[in-house]
Amino acid sequence: MLKVTVLGSGTCVPSLKRSSCSVLMNINGTKLLFDLGAGTMKRLLEAGTTISEISYLFFSHLHPDHTGEFVPFLFATKYPETYRRRTSFMVAGARGFKNFYDDLRKVYKHWIELENGILNMVEFDNTAPDHLSLKVFEVETMPMEHIESSIGFRITTPEGTSVVYTGDTDLCNNAVTLARNVDLLICESALPDGMKVPGHLTPSLAGEIATRAKAKQLVLTHFYPECDTVDIEAECRKTYQGPLLLAEDLMQIEVGNSAFNINKLKSLQLRSLQ
Repeated sequence: MLKVTVLGSGTCVPSLKRSSCSVLMNINGTKLLFDLGAGTMKRLLEAGTTISEISYLFFSHLHPDHTGEFVPFLFATKYPETYRRRTSFMVAGARGFKNFYDDLRKVYKHWIELENGILNMVEFDNTAPDHLSLKVFEVETMPMEHIESSIGFRITTPEGTSVVYTGDTDLCNNAVTLARNVDLLICESALPDGMKVPGHLTPSLAGEIATRAKAKQLVLTHFYPECDTVDIEAECRKTYQGPLLLAEDLMQIEVGNSAFNINKLKSLQLRSLQ
């Protein structure tokens, strides 16, 4: 069973309801984190996970709402008692990510430098499909239609369960190819159909990707506040008729054997806001 927790279903716009887009995956106890924008580390704790439990950290691209807590993550990792890393973890992004990290080191210096062997950095091709075999899963990447550093990820377990996380993208063939027959497609849907902007999807375009890819389940996420003013599900249903979820912070989805169990974690803070 592969468990997915939506940590952030929003954007860079401050919100009490939605943190910046981020997803946690748990594969038999191995934890993968996708993107790390504002609010992610707090949501991790609310989901019962500490930063020291993250074994793989994947970045879909370098915009601040997807990387904004990378520096605090590294800084907190040095904390001598609770979170100090004693085991290695992998950080991965598209080609150019190492330069991005080196530029951060020029600003923050030793405050984000970890002991030798703790941080292992990997770069994926941002111009063509790429692939990496790891101990408990396979990761495939393809360039997405957003900015130069944008890639989408497909995670497949040894049992064959698969999840795709598109990151930010416009409608493109690569998104369809990456999501082909996937068990769960986590797809950005930034703005309503009537507010389409370059580099982002709308509900009906995300639905088109899911339909063309024959995805078994679709989760829409990365909602700007304008999405709260329209019927997002109805717009997606113009192009997609399969199982559909609209992401919320701390939504949990268990994926496996074609079964999808949905739970919602609610912290005391979240309950007080409703």
